[in-house]
Amino acid sequence: MAGTPGFLFLSVFLCAVGQVSPYGAHWKPTWPAYRLPVVLPQSTLNLAKQYLSYETLYANGSRTETQVGIYVLRSGEGESSGKSRRKRQIYGYDSRFSIFGKDFLLNYPFSTSVKLSTGCTGTLVAEKHVLTAAHCIHDGKTYVKGTQKLRVGFLKPKFKDGGRGANDSSSAVPEKMKFQWIRVKRTHVPKGWIKGNANDIGMDYDYALLELKKPHKRKFMKIGVSPPAKQLPGGRIHFSGYDNDRPGNLVYRFCDVKDETYDLLYQQCDAQPGASGSGVYVRMWKRQQQKWERKIIGIFSGHQWVDMNGSPQDFNVAVRITPLKYAQICYWIKGNYLDCREG
Repeated sequence: MAGTPGFLFLSVFLCAVGQVSPYGAHWKPTWPAYRLPVVLPQSTLNLAKQYLSYETLYANGSRTETQVGIYVLRSGEGESSGKSRRKRQIYGYDSRFSIFGKDFLLNYPFSTSVKLSTGCTGTLVAEKHVLTAAHCIHDGKTYVKGTQKLRVGFLKPKFKDGGRGANDSSSAVPEKMKFQWIRVKRTHVPKGWIKGNANDIGMDYDYALLELKKPHKRKFMKIGVSPPAKQLPGGRIHFSGYDNDRPGNLVYRFCDVKDETYDLLYQQCDAQPGASGSGVYVRMWKRQQQKWERKIIGIFSGHQWVDMNGSPQDFNVAVRITPLKYAQICYWIKGNYLDCREG
């Protein structure tokens, strides 16, 4: 996609950043306030039917299972239907955009997208944490090959002639981007994915958190509770990932949400294998801080056939961050539920 006209890329980029509102100059899509539940670990067991209990894999190969107590009941849950599959889908004209140039790739929000050594994408959500899809590290029955030695890749410039830090800018012209890898210290996977992958429940829990062995030193994107689709700016979502058909390129896309359940967002954003695990985000107004803020509201999972009024229809699917999932992921990051009261 090297021949993409500059003005076309710029207009799409501005759409991602500015998200011009169709509701008038004074209307601001605002992050809603939620009363969040508390996820409090009850006991941790050495591994030899609770879906929000979770399993932790450590770099040394040891595993633990943590059972949790939930102290605010959720309500209004929808039911997902249809059979999921890991294949991603292109719908008609391919509307994806490859992101080129370190001025874009090394700056927020694109700099938050990272590549997993298992082939998926992840998103930086804290100083040492990466959010991704559960199926990227666990197939529902066992951990996928390479998970115990899992690494996360960060795109960085590859300089010619070792010119890093030279005064002459011509000696430090980036030849291309390369990945710098950081090992993963431990992973968290909800038991809903491990126990539910054989049925429709599984995709609802297709998310996982990775803890790196050292801080990545980049700006990260916070997680947030997914608002209803009708409250999203333009009804639209955005995500960037490392699609396998464009090796070494970060690929950005946006599209409208077509339908939703309590746990899933149905959309037809073009995607290919490798994009799964990408953080799905929107930009909305943060009333308390009086500023615009992007947040991850879901994780791109895969493809699913859905029964729509008696007729099967295919969608690409993102797992929504519900209040309960937010509380769980936030606890994995913070280690203290008192720091997880605002979504």
